[in-house]
Order: sequence, then C-alpha cells, then structure tokens
Amino acid sequence: MAALRVFFGDRIWWTKRATERDLTVLRRVQRKFREVFEKGQGGDDPGAVEILNTLLQQFPVQPRISGHNSTDWHMHVTGRSSSVASEFVAGAAWGLSAWLCRYKGDRFGVCADARCRNVYLDTSSNNCRRFCSERCATRSHVAAHRARKKEAAAV
Repeated sequence: MAALRVFFGDRIWWTKRATERDLTVLRRVQRKFREVFEKGQGGDDPGAVEILNTLLQQFPVQPRISGHNSTDWHMHVTGRSSSVASEFVAGAAWGLSAWLCRYKGDRFGVCADARCRNVYLDTSSNNCRRFCSERCATRSHVAAHRARKKEAAAV
C-alpha cells in the first residue's frame, strides 16, 4: 500500500481512498497492461486490441467533467462512486486505446535494458526509441562498451 500511495503521489483523491482490494485489482491488471505493450511492440495489434477491449468492458468508461473550482475543469472517466482501481484502470485503458488507434502498436515499447523491462510510449519523431529512460539507455550502452573492451583485451 505504501508503494501504491507513492505511485499516486499528489493525486490525494486516490491516495486517501486506496484499499487493499484496489491494490489486488491493480496488480492483476498490471500484467494485462504489460501484455498490451508486449503485443504492440511485437506487431500483434489485434492481440493488444483484444486485451484493451476486455479491460474497457470490465472497467467501463463513463466520462464526466469535474472541477474543484470554476477554473480547473478536467475530465474524469468514471462515476463518483467508482473504486480507485476502477478509476485508474478505466483512464489508463482509455488512454492506451486512443494511443493505439492513433499511432498503432509499434509505438508501444518494452525497455531494451534486460535489467529494467519497464514499458513506455515511443513519442520520438522517427519511432526509434528502445529504452524507457536516458538512464537505462546510458547504463546499457556503457555495459555494452565495457563488454566490447573486455572482449578485445582477451584477444
């Protein structure tokens, strides 16, 4: 629960309401979201679509405008009585579905650093991203450079 609260950060409306049940649901759904990225990156858009459609059916989107005062209107994707997990999953599934429809699955990525394996959305102009962050890219490139130097020294 502590890690979930850290993940939600300043989204107090989720942090305060999160329960153990939400945590269980989010862990289960996390695997499904990962599959979406793996299938997208692997060129299996129909497989990614199937998973997203299932999630959208399980966690239906019910958009509504919300605001805490009359100047910060924003969209929520679930009803007021929805659980934290339902709100989060509905929004994530809706967002990833819109991304897939606009950019196709090859813009979904799994970090190429074997020690990391985080997922990311490739926002590069030429669809060339391979790592989730500069940190992972640097770490991977340094490791490869050291391996080449070690191999060359052994010869």
